Amino acid sequence: MITASMIIELLIVLLALYVGSCYGSLALGAISGIGLAILVFAFGMKPGSPPTDVIYIIIAAVTCAGILQASGGMDWLIQVAERLLRRHPDRITFLAPLCTFFLTVLVGTGHVVYTLMPIIVDIAIKKGIRPERPCGVASIASQVGITCSPIAAAVVAFVTISNANGFDITIPRVLMVTIPACFCGLMAAAAASYHRGLDLDKDPEFQRKLQDPAQYAYIYGGNATTLDKKVSKEAKRAVYIFFGALAVIVFFAIFQNFLPTYESVKAIDGAGNIAVGTSVTTITPSQLATAKLVVPGATVATTVKLKMNLVIQIVMISAAALMIIFCKASPKKAVGGAVWQSGMVAVVAIYGIAWLADTYFSNYLDEMQVMLGDIVAKYNWSIAIVFFLVSVLINSQGAVVVAMLPLAYKLGIPGPVLLGVLPSVYGYFFIPNYPSDIATVNFDRTGTTVIGKYLLNHSFMMPGLISVFVSTIIAYLISMALY
Repeated sequence: MITASMIIELLIVLLALYVGSCYGSLALGAISGIGLAILVFAFGMKPGSPPTDVIYIIIAAVTCAGILQASGGMDWLIQVAERLLRRHPDRITFLAPLCTFFLTVLVGTGHVVYTLMPIIVDIAIKKGIRPERPCGVASIASQVGITCSPIAAAVVAFVTISNANGFDITIPRVLMVTIPACFCGLMAAAAASYHRGLDLDKDPEFQRKLQDPAQYAYIYGGNATTLDKKVSKEAKRAVYIFFGALAVIVFFAIFQNFLPTYESVKAIDGAGNIAVGTSVTTITPSQLATAKLVVPGATVATTVKLKMNLVIQIVMISAAALMIIFCKASPKKAVGGAVWQSGMVAVVAIYGIAWLADTYFSNYLDEMQVMLGDIVAKYNWSIAIVFFLVSVLINSQGAVVVAMLPLAYKLGIPGPVLLGVLPSVYGYFFIPNYPSDIATVNFDRTGTTVIGKYLLNHSFMMPGLISVFVSTIIAYLISMALY
């Protein structure tokens, strides 16, 4: 039953998210803390649990990617992408999103787009292609790649939370669904963007700009490129180390029998059952099965495998260390780089947002099950709409997964369905306030990539909706076929 306090507290959660999104950056997580404080101290709600496992993985992955950027290895990846784009400029509307997509898949963050976007604009202008066409879908692709990256928070969080809720899934199995689905979604968005808007030579507004000599020089005078940068052998070595780390993570995710094991001793509700006459307080599972006598304080010893969330952290931190030692990567430069800084912002956002959401939903889980149980039971796929709407408010796919996935499992939605709708956690293009979208608008010297007068009529809306819609449908079909 919905109560007045339930509605008021939900409004506090939504207000905290809205105000945080208005300020952006670190404010999204910090202002969520104010909402959390109000719920706990003013309304007496029991605080939820902060998503520490996911945060640790993000820190490890971002540190590794930041060190890669500091070593110059990221420049080499960008150069490879630029060579491909300049070799086929007439296909840039399709190739640009593929480049930004796979760069995100490799490094786990979409902020690598800042280096590549000026190059995309430069190639489009010189080929006479309206930059809005490749730029709009390329910016979308840089974020779509997050649910396809083996080291991205959203993927790791999905696997960790799913395993804890009885859905045995690994990172490679998630990628088997998301990568082909998101690829098809992006190609559909690129196809829809191929003839989008007027060609530059037929656009009266653009032609009017060219009448101004200063504007003409500004539009055609640029020459953005990374090909003139010399890539050192240390930078290339850093890329090899980084790819090696990814290969190790994927290997252990596929072949988990090779993971090290260790003994874990666990208390059994303060007591353990052991055979009569046995005086030990630590017992094995076989002893427990034949138990006859309760002994206070007994424990059971079990053998467990090293968890994948720890594997990712160990491998990523080790790879970062190897790049520092053997590739002349400066830790100080890494901390000042865009990749590391944006990653730390994501940590704070996930920390505050997920903790706030978990506090609210965990306190009203029974009510949520009553309200949503029938709808979700009949239309499992409808949870995709919830994921998308939450993402519109939360500028982090990892935060959406951490905040909403536990609730989805508690509502009884099967794991394969949740895997199928995973691409729907990207919805923050809807309101164009995300840094990569704003930067893309500023990079387009022609002014064709825009945030419209009415806010929602912007250059990212159409490719974003098409990509997420098509990706979610295909991912759902693939997941249903596999599971």
